[in-house]
Amino acid sequence: MPGRWTSRGLAFVAAFAAATAGATGCGQGSDDSGGNGATPAAPPVPAPSATSASPSGGGTPSAHPFRAQIKKVTAGQLKYSWRRGCPVPVSGLRMIEMTYWGMDGRPHDDGRLVVNAKAAEDLVTVFRKLYRMKYPIKRMEPVDVYKGSDFDSIEADNTSAFNCRAATGSSSWSQHAYGLAVDINPCENPYVSSDGTVAHKHCVKYKNRSRRDPGVIHKGDKVVKAFASIGWGWGGVWSGAKDYQHFSSNGR
Repeated sequence: MPGRWTSRGLAFVAAFAAATAGATGCGQGSDDSGGNGATPAAPPVPAPSATSASPSGGGTPSAHPFRAQIKKVTAGQLKYSWRRGCPVPVSGLRMIEMTYWGMDGRPHDDGRLVVNAKAAEDLVTVFRKLYRMKYPIKRMEPVDVYKGSDFDSIEADNTSAFNCRAATGSSSWSQHAYGLAVDINPCENPYVSSDGTVAHKHCVKYKNRSRRDPGVIHKGDKVVKAFASIGWGWGGVWSGAKDYQHFSSNGR
């Protein structure tokens, strides 16, 4: 019995000596453990720096928030798109000045859209959604920039709304004449007549609706749903002629 306890005691002493070997100099230097000879903690890894928006990328919607202002307009601002006898008076129209996401992948604060006063708030809601989803828009100017020419506005791939004119191929007022229709990226989303023709030569390729180019609208996509959320219909589902650029309050 005495010999067995002696062996255990010796083993304990040896283990203790090995564990404390090299622990001399206790208290020399300091660390977070109070200088007791424990291995110093590894230095903290620097946190990654925040990535700033690239000038070429234009940032993101969160870095550049959507802004919109609804303003009254005057007859002088609409000298080409409005005239006496139009179905809505100037007092019934509004100018929305707002941010949109450009085809260049950057936010733009110079968007201007003339619409019916009763639809202005709803349309701000829609375009806020389009901006947040980074749906790209080529440009957004009143049709008066093109002296009221719907053809020239489309040639410029301009997103527009109010224009006191008849519906295409009809003598009846277009919904644009009420400020209750919006044409978005009219080149990427052309008007295709019932015989399959497109009036704008450089837009003919977009008659192929399987294309996935920026700005092209497809049935049931987020753009269509954004307008559907305020009860507006899309001309891309018409029978006969298709108006892929066109959204309106009555679906026509």
